[in-house]
Amino acid sequence: MLSLARVMTELTMRTFNCSAILFDLDGVLVDSTGSVTRQWKLWARENNINPEHTAKIAHGVRTIEVVRRLAPHLEAESEVKKIEKREADDHDGVVVMPGAAELIKAIPDGRWCVVTSGTHYLATSRLQLAKLPTPRVLVSADDVSKGKPDPEPYLMGARLLGTDPAECLVIEDAPAGVLAGHAGGMKVIAITSTYPPSALEQADAIIQKLTQIKVSSPDGGRRVIVNVEQSLA
Repeated sequence: MLSLARVMTELTMRTFNCSAILFDLDGVLVDSTGSVTRQWKLWARENNINPEHTAKIAHGVRTIEVVRRLAPHLEAESEVKKIEKREADDHDGVVVMPGAAELIKAIPDGRWCVVTSGTHYLATSRLQLAKLPTPRVLVSADDVSKGKPDPEPYLMGARLLGTDPAECLVIEDAPAGVLAGHAGGMKVIAITSTYPPSALEQADAIIQKLTQIKVSSPDGGRRVIVNVEQSLA
């Protein structure tokens, strides 16, 4: 059994003082990694593309950009509709991430949003399946011309929330999202639900589960204080 002193040395607290929290969706609020992987591998096999490579690069970026990169000979828009319809219909193992509902409830109204690389249709389908509220601001692949790792999606989220990007905190699960948040001048917490810590080391904090995040707003909702318990083991 670990001694109390040993446990204390393996945990560290990090505090972020921000005005808004911007969540990625898949792998952060909703556990959908299995569905994403299954459907991308299926599409890859149908088009004689390496399924393992496809699944590796598909997480956290817009579907249309993956299709254009791997199959430029195909009509990208129609492929996107096919892939994301399959993902939306694939409910196997798709569940709310532990602690997601409680974390959202703790954030003051109008101080959070979702910024996803999926389409609006897929995002709303995921939120409904997970029984999570649809936020006032939802930035999807349909709303931007450049996806993550470009900062455009997160900058749009900040603008629609009426918040300075430097006052925003991003919660992500993919390297592309971490890069996008930093490129927008934001702090980033990464969760290891999809990628190992080594792939997320550029984040400002790394967690294994959302329950390591505690939110408070002592000034009536104008500011959000986020305390993060990080494991050093």
